[in-house]
Amino acid sequence: MGQAVSFENAIFPSLRRFQLPSLPIALLILVVGFLVLTPLFLMVLNSFQIARPGAPIVWGLEGWVKAFTTPGIIKAMYNTFTLAITRQAIALLIGCFFAWLIARTDIPWKGTLEFLFWLSFFLPALPETMGWILLLDPKYGLLNQGLHYLGVGHSLFNIYSFWGIVWAHMGGTVAVKVMLLTPAFRNLDAALEESSRISGASGRHTFFHIIVPVMMPAILVTTILGMIRSLEAFEIELLLGTPIGLQVYSTKIHELVTWEPPQYAPAMALSTVSLGFLLLMVALQRSYIANRSYATVTGRGFSIRRTYLGKWRTPAFLLVLLFALVVTVLPTILLVAGTFMKLFGFFNIPAPWTLDNWRATASDPVLLRSMWNTLAIGLGSGLVGIFFYSLIAYVIVKTRSRGRWLLDFLSWLPWSIPGILLGIALLWTFLQTKIFLPIYGTIYLLMIAMIIKSMPLGTQLIKSVLLQLGNELEEASKVCGGNWFDTFRRVILPLTMPALITVGLISFISAARDISTVVLLGSGKSRTLSLLMLDFAAGAEFEKATVVAVIIVAMVVGAALLARALGGQVGVRE
Repeated sequence: MGQAVSFENAIFPSLRRFQLPSLPIALLILVVGFLVLTPLFLMVLNSFQIARPGAPIVWGLEGWVKAFTTPGIIKAMYNTFTLAITRQAIALLIGCFFAWLIARTDIPWKGTLEFLFWLSFFLPALPETMGWILLLDPKYGLLNQGLHYLGVGHSLFNIYSFWGIVWAHMGGTVAVKVMLLTPAFRNLDAALEESSRISGASGRHTFFHIIVPVMMPAILVTTILGMIRSLEAFEIELLLGTPIGLQVYSTKIHELVTWEPPQYAPAMALSTVSLGFLLLMVALQRSYIANRSYATVTGRGFSIRRTYLGKWRTPAFLLVLLFALVVTVLPTILLVAGTFMKLFGFFNIPAPWTLDNWRATASDPVLLRSMWNTLAIGLGSGLVGIFFYSLIAYVIVKTRSRGRWLLDFLSWLPWSIPGILLGIALLWTFLQTKIFLPIYGTIYLLMIAMIIKSMPLGTQLIKSVLLQLGNELEEASKVCGGNWFDTFRRVILPLTMPALITVGLISFISAARDISTVVLLGSGKSRTLSLLMLDFAAGAEFEKATVVAVIIVAMVVGAALLARALGGQVGVRE
């Protein structure tokens, strides 16, 4: 027996998995740790710093006491979790089903349907919500006005409500799940479904007892990321919740930060609590997938044959198309319409339409500079992020390094802080770290901030795909004489390329639409389009703000078309 084991190890040394040198892994952990832990350490540290900004440092627990004695904080936390759980539960069911239809069935126009969900994710939250207000405002919303015209005496729809906030989030929340789950569904071996059918199982039984359990790593990742993002959701809750007195965790933190003087200590204390919630979710996720195998792309053969829906093909297609059009095209049309309005939201004034908004915005010299900054930051953070996140994910999934658990843990942490507080923590980090001072106020600092901000989503998306790749693929490559780099370039990279392109695109989009993370880091020379949009909105120039928003949407749609054209040439094909 000992000789057999020795012979196997001699012929198949890759059964121990490819090993990267320990020094590069250690350096990677140090870099990730510095980028992630420094802002978090400053966040926790400053939760005990109770002096006013600029005054001598005073340590104490008053910040923590005030954080949990502030009127309305318990109600705000209840609202946060209620909204998050409600929209995540609904979006997970819809997104999982739609992703399966697009990736695994013979539904027509699959590429177009998937792209519509991408577009829904690309739409910036602030102007998209303004579009829904134009439609669903209880007083002047177009839909309610139409119902009044038909004889309905009261407004049936009210965007300023609990369910209005859930609906305003629904398009982007479902879109994220479709974007993340569709590539994973495509890598699912059809032999699993065929075996279930041969055994006499129904389609519903196959979906819930075969497909969903195998897809659980990707489903868990999307759910956890969705819950974390729900903690920092801000623009929609501020715009729709404030008129009815509905506050959430992020708006309460924003209230503390914007007080005069700013209450940084209690705000940081609340953010530390969100960090604890994140640690709990990561621990649950790691304990669930531990000692389980989810590989579906292996060296034993791989099939991605479609599931034929028969008589349900057309109804399923119409269902997905209708949902995608409602959450994507409808708010986009309203957004574009808002750019031509003299007064945003007022359709009944004489001659309500004008081109002056476009003329005034296009003639602003800041627009061109902001557009260039956005492109540079998006491309830079996207390209660097693809390499950086894929390296982190590969070490976590495909090596047995002792530090991979720490790397996995660190990669989750940037989303434990709401965006505006991450911006504050990064501001303190950059100001107090000498190596960053020369680039303070430049676009390079914003690139670093966006790479840190997008790390959880990028790493977890690539990791969920790598979990599906069996070790036999790497073993076969090494038996044929390939080294680690050859295997990564010729085997791993093609199979993960659709996910890598998605990650790069998400990083680009984040740079184009993110406001809270970069608002404190940007300067006049490094202002992005999203910050320019915020400047216009803060100055009550909503018409100009919608013009900039349309430019952002056009930019990211162009990037999406390019990414899909590239993604269609690589990866696993049918």
